[in-house]
Amino acid sequence: MQHFLFFAFTFVFSYLINGLFVKFSGTLGTKNAKNGAIIRWGSTSKPAFGGISFYIVFLVSFALYTSFFSEEVVESSFFGVLIATSLGFLIGLADDAYNTRPVLKFFGQVACGVILVFTGNCINIFELEILNQLLTVFWVVGIMNSINMLDNMDAITTLVSIGVIVGALFILVFEGKYDHFYFWLLLGVLASLLGFLRYNWHPSKMYMGDTGSQFLGVFLAAIGILFFWNNFSNNSEDKFASVMLPLLIFLPSIIDTTVVIINRLAKKQSPFIGGKDHTTHHLSYLGLKDDKVAIVFVIFSLFSVAIALLINNYLKEWTGIAKLATLLYCVIVFAVLFWVTKIKKDQEAN
Repeated sequence: MQHFLFFAFTFVFSYLINGLFVKFSGTLGTKNAKNGAIIRWGSTSKPAFGGISFYIVFLVSFALYTSFFSEEVVESSFFGVLIATSLGFLIGLADDAYNTRPVLKFFGQVACGVILVFTGNCINIFELEILNQLLTVFWVVGIMNSINMLDNMDAITTLVSIGVIVGALFILVFEGKYDHFYFWLLLGVLASLLGFLRYNWHPSKMYMGDTGSQFLGVFLAAIGILFFWNNFSNNSEDKFASVMLPLLIFLPSIIDTTVVIINRLAKKQSPFIGGKDHTTHHLSYLGLKDDKVAIVFVIFSLFSVAIALLINNYLKEWTGIAKLATLLYCVIVFAVLFWVTKIKKDQEAN
């Protein structure tokens, strides 16, 4: 009952605060401004306040847990997550308000990764610690940019983020850790995303902006380290397993980013300049409405999460067939989405 009341409160809080933002906001972080650096899919200027609600609910969830739901001391490593996500939030807020230079944004993202490393939130698959640290920073920067790039159409990033959080929640459920600190925190962030989704579903009234995508990027990267990179089934010590679990959980954003980078480099274009050439856009060029594209991506995300959870909880041994089947799934999905970007080129927006 406590979990339900907590989730209901944070959901209603998120829903109401986003409603207030829609009603009273101006155009902070509007991505269709003529002098803006980022190209949005839609043609209407809309406020980008969604990320502010994520961060507020994140802090409220932390405060509620420590004040009412547990007397235990919060894990010290969490304060690294708190500092890194706060920095990510500020990076996004600055970018929404002032269109900061990409190099400053990049160094801020690196700083988020370094903070996680030096507060004990580090990927642990190599014997050499320096390799684990470098991989962690690369992972954090990669996911922050991947989540940011995926935020190119109504509801896509919101739904994919929900899929990642649901995956982490189920891992805690399978382990019976309903009172774990991160269970409550994940529940709160999930509620904030669902409350925001009402205003972000097509036709959206609000964007999450870089404020939201950068905050979510750090938060999801940290969750990926804690629950996926370092939490594979105790029955297996295979490094292949440690890589495949986060890959599956984050597959939609990783594939979209990879496809965009490949296509832009092939055209001798910078992969860091916005455009309407994402896999989501190409699905629309094929005739799918924006809301149908969102449905395709949420099904894709949840299906990949389901495969990862089945592997994590029920696969006793990584046989050659299991490895081949998992890799084949990832390759097929990548190939299909890459192929989609190669057809209907006459309809692609410049």
